[in-house]
Parts: sequence; structure tokens; C-alpha cells
Amino acid sequence: MSGMGILSEASSLASRGEPFALATVVWREGPSSGKQGSRAIITASGELSGWIGGACAEPVVIREARQAIADGKPRLLLLGTAERFGGAVQDGMTVVPISCQSEGALEVYVEPVLPAPHLVIVGNSPMAHVLARLARALDWAVDLVPGAEFSADYAQGRVSGRSMVVIATQGHGDEDMTGRAIAARPSYLGLVGSRKRGAAVLGYLAERGLPRADLDRVHVPAGLDLGRTSHEEMAVAILAELVQLRASGALAEPAAPQARTALPTALPTALPTGIPATAPATAPATARDPVCGMTVTAGPAHWPLEHDGATYYFCCAGCRHSYEQELVKR
Repeated sequence: MSGMGILSEASSLASRGEPFALATVVWREGPSSGKQGSRAIITASGELSGWIGGACAEPVVIREARQAIADGKPRLLLLGTAERFGGAVQDGMTVVPISCQSEGALEVYVEPVLPAPHLVIVGNSPMAHVLARLARALDWAVDLVPGAEFSADYAQGRVSGRSMVVIATQGHGDEDMTGRAIAARPSYLGLVGSRKRGAAVLGYLAERGLPRADLDRVHVPAGLDLGRTSHEEMAVAILAELVQLRASGALAEPAAPQARTALPTALPTALPTGIPATAPATAPATARDPVCGMTVTAGPAHWPLEHDGATYYFCCAGCRHSYEQELVKR
């Protein structure tokens, strides 16, 4: 995949709200197989589409790309033996020593592309509309949903582990709305209302079998405590809390439940019973070449060597041979 294919794949991932990193070769020194302008997409699970270089560069770029997705920070990588660059390395560059038979070098820019924050506001109050306008001004993806439309199907279909949900139904079905949102397992769930009202809602759900751990994740009252406020100021307080939590890294995706939460049918509208656990995508295992220190894929293509109950992997046959020679000397 190259050229327009890379851009098309990036557009498709972005439209689905999936995080990824775009790696671009901005400089090369032959005989590296990577070419200036070559691009690749790396997903959060470590899958690579496109081309940025051969077996020496690929594992390093995948590792750095996954870290960039995790911390949201781009990085400029300089791949090659550190000695060859000397004092030419500028501040901000990350030098990754690699030792390949080609003896080439690459400069790769890794840019994380993260989905816009997704905020679901349940309710139709003036405060809900103000909050929606403020969040959209930050280029967040916002769903403003009347309480009657926040069905179990809607919650399961639109709310994910990256979503933030604010229940602002003003006492009209707060229990049902909160229960449905809990089952969808968003990264944040806030209930607009007094502490007394919040305690009543959570107590009602606890009596009907929702786990205490799930109920403890509900922020009530939603938003920073600014004292007595207008509905416009309340919207600011809620948005400020969301920005603060996101900036601190506190809005991690919650773990999927191990089993469905059984709820009785006594509720006016049956609450959803949770979502099944799904196995996370796993990236190929990597290992460190004990000779040159390069990161390589831990697989049969990288010259595995068994010694003293451990398996070692190498970037090339030369490194494997050097290690074998060193073992002979011991």
C-alpha cells in the first residue's frame, strides 16, 4: 500500500474513530531500503500498512508509533548507528541505534492521529445545549440526545470506551439513563443533579444488582464544584472537569466486565445487561538483539537461538554468528 492507498486507509480509520500513527521517511542514507517520502500506517495494536523500510527499521517504528499513540506526542526518529551522526543530532530527535548489514540510515517522522473526544449529552435542557455548543467549539464530536431517544440499543451502538457521557435529564428517567450508560462502559459518566439526588439514583441501581465498582465510577454531581451557578456556568464546570481529566490521563478505557451483570426485570424499562468481554488485539512480540541492541520481531525470521533455556533473536545472521562465537569463548 502506498500513495493514495495510505491516505484512503488513514481516512477510513479516522472516520471509524480508531487511533493510529502515520510514519513518514523524511531522509535516508543508502543503501537503506526505505525511500524518502515512503509512508506507513501503524495501528494501536501494532499492525503496519505501507512501507518505511526493511526488517531493521520496521520493529523500531512500530514500537515508537504505539508509544506515540499512547502518549499523543509525535517524534522524529533517527535510525542508524549513533557514531555516524556525531554532533549532527538536533534537540528533539530520538536516536535509535540499529545495526543492519545494509548500513543505511533513516529519519522517520511519527505522527499520532487520535480521534476527536466523543461526548454524549443525554437531555434537552438549556444547560445541555450550552454544553454541546462549548464542546463543539473545541472540535469535539458531540451527540446531543433527548432522554427518550437514549435507548439501550443507542447506548450500545454509539457509546464506546472512549466516549464521555453526561446525563442531564433533570429527574426524567435518570435511573434508566444512568443504567444504560453504565452498561456501555464509557471512559467518563457524569450525572447532573444534587448529591442527594445522585445518592438516590445510585442507591436505586445498587438495589437492582449493579456492581458497586460500576456505580463508583459515576461522577455526581457532574462537573467541578463552582458553588451556586447558572446553567451556563454549570456547562462550563462540566466541560472544565472533562478537560482536566483528559489532560491528566485519568480517562482510560474501563476494562470489560468478566460476565454480564444480571438485572431484575422490575425496572420500568429493562436496563441492558452489560457487554461481553472482548479479547484485545495483540501486537507481534518483540525482542532485543543481544549483540547490537536492535528491536526485532521475536519469530523464526530473526535467527532464533536457544541457550540455557532462553531464546534469543537477532537482526541478521552476522549478529547471531557473533553471539555464537562469544558463547564458544565462555
